[in-house]
Amino acid sequence: MNFVKRAGMSLRARKARTTALLGIFVVICTLLLGGFLLQGATARQEADAQRTIGVDVTLKGEGLTPALADRLGSSPQVHRYNPRLPLEAGARGIEPLESDVPRPGGNRAGAKTSPPRTPPSLALNGVRDSGLLLPFSYGSNKITAGRGITPEDAGRKVAVVEQRLAEKNGLKAGDTLRVRSADGKRTVPLTVVGIYRDSTQDPSRWVPPHQLPGNVLYVPVRTVQRLSPGAADLTEAVFRIGSPEQAEQLHAEARRLLGGGSFDFRVNDKAYRDQVRPIQRAGAFAGLIVRLTAVAGALILGLIVMLQIRERRDELGVLLSLGEKKWKLIGQHAVEVAAVGLPAVAVAALAGQVAVQEAGDALLARQDSSPSPRTNSPGTPADSPRMRIEPSDLGKVAGIGLGISLVSTVVPGIGILRLHPRSILTDSE
Repeated sequence: MNFVKRAGMSLRARKARTTALLGIFVVICTLLLGGFLLQGATARQEADAQRTIGVDVTLKGEGLTPALADRLGSSPQVHRYNPRLPLEAGARGIEPLESDVPRPGGNRAGAKTSPPRTPPSLALNGVRDSGLLLPFSYGSNKITAGRGITPEDAGRKVAVVEQRLAEKNGLKAGDTLRVRSADGKRTVPLTVVGIYRDSTQDPSRWVPPHQLPGNVLYVPVRTVQRLSPGAADLTEAVFRIGSPEQAEQLHAEARRLLGGGSFDFRVNDKAYRDQVRPIQRAGAFAGLIVRLTAVAGALILGLIVMLQIRERRDELGVLLSLGEKKWKLIGQHAVEVAAVGLPAVAVAALAGQVAVQEAGDALLARQDSSPSPRTNSPGTPADSPRMRIEPSDLGKVAGIGLGISLVSTVVPGIGILRLHPRSILTDSE
């Protein structure tokens, strides 16, 4: 008789044992599937975290120009970058804020003077991506209307104005103001695209108008270059990369571009550690679940098959005495276990989704009880991702399940190779 057909008859004849074996296999497959789903979810969440949180690298040094920052920002490991080029400028058509504290020497800030040249009254910050500035990313500055400066504004004449200056001059998004260079030779019209609120209070002592926090404007770098009397170096440039491991590559690239000059290279990966490391630990835990489940499943099923072989010694002796080959007896047990394992994968796929989602929520949702402010912005991976079963996950579970069934039958089946029909039938009780 064909050993495959004999395996089917054996499963039907031993329904209780078949059901118990199916239950064990469902548990094993569910744990395996849960491990793979959790691994996939953590991988997706880690990729999202690297893209939205990342690691900030601040570069300062002599000779750091906007062109060099653009070249360094085009490196494959850089997701976003922001050079900062400050400039003092004058105002035209608007009235800058002035200090309420008396000027040293008895003059009030608002006293009428007739200097030969109007001193700068505004502080311009030339940026590429205002969202990477620490005051905006950590919440001390907040956009209250419109938007910030983005890379798409590189060639535009736009500005983000502080709320106090906007209120004093009745400015809102869409209005136009004019700024001029400190020497008064160049004037640039700027369209207000956003208004922000700076939580910094005015100094308690008198300061020039351009040093007041309310007179700070954010504009594209190219606008500052138009108003600058000559070429100027950047104060700093911030580069966002995916992980701390990529900082060495960026450091080497910065050294190559800046030559032998000295520069300051600082890596700020606190937000990355706070948010990504717990995700990585959850992924490592999922991998441990898969390995332990595979080993434990093989051991448990191996013991069950070994007990079945001992209980079915008479059956094996009769089959051997009838001329059945030993490898077919091992194959029969392998088919019996595999025939139970395949439907267990389907049952695990149906029953495991809900339980695994709850486990994923517990492990991945809000990993840090006090996340950094930068992770509270829209689009950051604060919530656990939805677990979804991919065909590849089911394929891996089925492959490991068949591997477990093969190992759990072949290893105990070695004992079948040493059996002799006469010894089985004469020693059976």
